[in-house]
Amino acid sequence: MQKRYRILIVILLLFITSTNFAQQSTTARPPDPAAIRQVPASSFKPPDNLEFRTANIISEGVRIHAELFSLKSLAGKPLPTVIQAHGWGGTAANLRFDSIALAQAGYLVIAFDYRGWGQSDGRIILAGPPEKKDGRRFTAQVEELREYVDPMEQPYDWFTVIHWAMGEPAVDKDRIGIRGSSYSGGHVFFVAAREPRVKALVSQVGAFDSRWVMADEANRKLTYEEATKRARGELGYPEPRVKAVGNLIGAPIRDKLIHYLPSEEAPKVKDCAALFIVADKEELFDNKDHAKLVYDRMPGTKKKYVNYPEITHYGIYRERRQDAMKEAIAWFDQYLKK
Repeated sequence: MQKRYRILIVILLLFITSTNFAQQSTTARPPDPAAIRQVPASSFKPPDNLEFRTANIISEGVRIHAELFSLKSLAGKPLPTVIQAHGWGGTAANLRFDSIALAQAGYLVIAFDYRGWGQSDGRIILAGPPEKKDGRRFTAQVEELREYVDPMEQPYDWFTVIHWAMGEPAVDKDRIGIRGSSYSGGHVFFVAAREPRVKALVSQVGAFDSRWVMADEANRKLTYEEATKRARGELGYPEPRVKAVGNLIGAPIRDKLIHYLPSEEAPKVKDCAALFIVADKEELFDNKDHAKLVYDRMPGTKKKYVNYPEITHYGIYRERRQDAMKEAIAWFDQYLKK
């Protein structure tokens, strides 16, 4: 009886130990952004030492949702600021782990949803002829465009958020950094080439060339057919959250992708320090035609290329997420905290 009792005690202790270990592992490991539940900003609870608030930013007449993070102990001081946005199919809520890490390092962080994504409003178009017109005001049925991918609209949202930040007392206007991942990893380079107020950028598993929509006859045919039908009013915008490209959420406006090549901007990025973080087993595109090509083309020495071995594209959000954040923080520290 005593022997059986001792065996039961051992089994119980092993169960408790393994359960605690599993809980610790879950706590220590960053969440997979593709799997986390989207908690609205109104219900989000940041760490006790952080100030968290939301803001509305107007981009071409559309309300953009932004989330701001900073240390309470630094309140009242202008802070080096990092602006970041999500990749294809993501939201600002996916970036909260990253925003918290950057804020804990002493930055004011502004994360935002592109128009039509997350908690931002979408662009409004007419769904029928207007009625009761009185000058510029009229009554009409309208449609909100949501959760599609337009590489011309999204970079403009970046410019708008930077303009908005310049009106914030907490922003040190001479120390602005931007950070993007996946499709936004190309956006930040496109923006830095045109916005001299950006002093440092981090591009993580970034895509820098959207011409795959013209890569072969089938793609070219589909791209031009969609463009012609949309121009003639025979095709509307994609339905929200369509998976038209692999498992990515959000259908592209293909004819816009024809003209979107952040890789061509490399010679223009001279004064902005650029960190490129890539996955060695990248499966969505070839790094040598994207981040590595841009790194090699970029003039000057204020650049760094970090290649994480043995991970695929989404590994940057899972097994190497903490490492990537440490690299990003160290980079911003070097160029925004001098």
